[in-house]
Amino acid sequence: MLKKWPFILMTLTMVFALAACGSGNNAAPQGDAATGTDNKAAELTGNILAVGSTALQPLVEQAGQKFMAVDKYKGIAVQVQGGGSGTGLTQVSGGQADIGNSDVFAKEKLESGADELVDHQVAVVAMSAVANPKVGVTDLKKDQLVQIFTGKITNWKEIGGADQKIVIVNRPSSSGTRATFEKYALGQKTEDLPGSIQEDSSGTVKKLIAETPGAIGYLALSYIDNTVTALKYDGVEANVENVEQGKYPVWAYEHMYTKGEPKEHVKAFLDYILSDEIQKTDVVDLGYIPVSGMQVKRDADGNITK
Repeated sequence: MLKKWPFILMTLTMVFALAACGSGNNAAPQGDAATGTDNKAAELTGNILAVGSTALQPLVEQAGQKFMAVDKYKGIAVQVQGGGSGTGLTQVSGGQADIGNSDVFAKEKLESGADELVDHQVAVVAMSAVANPKVGVTDLKKDQLVQIFTGKITNWKEIGGADQKIVIVNRPSSSGTRATFEKYALGQKTEDLPGSIQEDSSGTVKKLIAETPGAIGYLALSYIDNTVTALKYDGVEANVENVEQGKYPVWAYEHMYTKGEPKEHVKAFLDYILSDEIQKTDVVDLGYIPVSGMQVKRDADGNITK
C-alpha cells in the first residue's frame, strides 16, 4: 500500500492542475470580452465639427444635442456651424471640419477633391420661393420667377400683385440652397442684381422677407412659417407628398460628407442621424423628408428615375 502513495499523490496533483487550468481558460475570455466591451464604449470619445448648409443646420444641431445626451456618447462633443454648402465642402475636404453639410453633391461645388469625400445622405429638403405676405401673390410660373430674379419684372403689379417694388433677398454664391433653387426652380444661374439683399443665414433670410415690403427669396421648408408666404410653383404646392411623388421639382438631398470613411466617433453620430429615432421624428418634425420615403431618385446631373 505504501508503494502506491507516490503514484496516487502524482495523479491527484495532475487532476488539480488540470482543473485549475481549465477554470482559468474558461474564465479569462469571459472577463476579457466583458472588459473589452466596456472599455470600447468608454473609449468612444472625441470632438465632431460639422460645417456648411444652413438648410441642414437645424436637423444636425437638434440631432447633435440628443446624441450627446445618450449615455454611451457622452464623451463625444458635437459642434455645428453654418456658412453654406460650399464652405462645408471646402472645409471637410481641407481637413478643417469632420463633416461637411451640403445641399448639393460635392462634385457640383468642388473643382478638386470631391472623389476623396464619402457621401452620407441623411434627408431630403424641399425649397420654395417665399414672399412678404403683403405682396398679393401666392403662385408663380417658372418664367415669372426667372424674370424676377433676372431683373425683368421689378414690381408685383406686373404679375397681378400689389403696386410694390420687388426686393430680392438672395443667397451668396457658396450657398447650396441658392444652387438648388437656381438649378431646379429657375433652370439657370443668375447674377446678383443692384439693390438686392444678400444673406447666408436661412433664419435671417426669413426675417428679412417677413419685415421687408415687397421682398422675395427662397427657403427650405424647414424654415417656413406663417410670417412669410410660400409661393406655389406652376400651381404645385411645395409639400412632402408632391416632393415624394416627383410632382414638385425644387428639392435636394441633404448630404453629410466625410473625407474618406469616418472615424468611429463620427460614424456613431452619422449612424444615429440615420436611425429611426431621428428619421421618424426629428427629420419629419423639422420639415425634412426621410430619404426612404422618396419615390424618385436624382443623380448629381439632375436626372430623375423612379
